[in-house]
Amino acid sequence: MYGLGILKGLGVTFKHFVATYTADVRYGLKRYTGDKFETRQGVDATGIYTVQYPEEKLAVPERFRFVPFLVVEDYDHPDRPGHDWCTACGICAKVCPPQCIWIVRAEDPVTKRPIAQPEAFFIDIDICMNCGYCAEFCPFDAIKMDHDYELASFDRTWTHIHDKERLSKQFSYWKTIAPTTAAEEAEARGGWEHIDVIKEKKKKAAAEAQAAETAAAAAEAAASAPAAQQDEAAAPAAEAAPAAAGTTDADAAREERRRKREAALARKHAKDQDEG
Repeated sequence: MYGLGILKGLGVTFKHFVATYTADVRYGLKRYTGDKFETRQGVDATGIYTVQYPEEKLAVPERFRFVPFLVVEDYDHPDRPGHDWCTACGICAKVCPPQCIWIVRAEDPVTKRPIAQPEAFFIDIDICMNCGYCAEFCPFDAIKMDHDYELASFDRTWTHIHDKERLSKQFSYWKTIAPTTAAEEAEARGGWEHIDVIKEKKKKAAAEAQAAETAAAAAEAAASAPAAQQDEAAAPAAEAAPAAAGTTDADAAREERRRKREAALARKHAKDQDEG
């Protein structure tokens, strides 16, 4: 029948129109309390719901992507307060499609050698397309996508070029806006700390375990050996310790050859005496 589709469409519109008022009556003032506001924004909501912006704001999902920011250690961190996670490797600037990231690597003031730390970091948010490539490719989890989307202004010069000071935010902020993602990354990284700190702790723990194992093996061997063998083993060790501490490999080799030559001469002298 001609016009049946139009009637169906008007029926759907009228249904939503009625559901809008019935939902307002059902929720009443509760839409401003608890999780009712998020429920009215969800996929299970009925009717047309108008958000009274800026008094009311849509709740952004956890994986919402906007302008990137740099992760730094919390300012109350016991060992590295405010330390940058970024190592100025430049991968984010290379993979950025619109090329809106600029990085200046820091250098040692004395030796002028580069340091794995950014001295300056800029992002032009007017060019940034919020793709999230910089956060995806960062090997140190040092750059994340923020949830702050209210960045409009009337200035068209330098306001929208964010520097390192404005981009830097504490790690606790990232755990606040994206708790699930932060937990997943920490599990994959092996801890909540920076990956370099985690590696350093693992190396230190492995070295301590190796030292403890070596000390335990030496103590067990010393306890099981006879007293005479302990004296014989202690004498060469006592002689070798100063030599190892103060000589080079070449000196040690010459000393070993001299010792073997003297031992051979002593054996020959004893053999001549026996024959005589």
